[in-house]
Amino acid sequence: MGLEITGIGGLILLILDIWAIVSIVNSSATTGAKVLWSLLVLVLPLIGFIIWLIAGPRSSSAHA
Repeated sequence: MGLEITGIGGLILLILDIWAIVSIVNSSATTGAKVLWSLLVLVLPLIGFIIWLIAGPRSSSAHA
């Protein structure tokens, strides 16, 4: 009973995950934190994205 995301939902999730990873890399967080957040988003795409959206590091442009 796995959660299977296909079609347009899978494409949207892929785009959101790529956006999250780019935002993580551009954030002012430490390198270790960036690696951990990126792994979380890659290993658990949907749940990792939601957790990152709520508690993840913010981009450096958001602080300006």
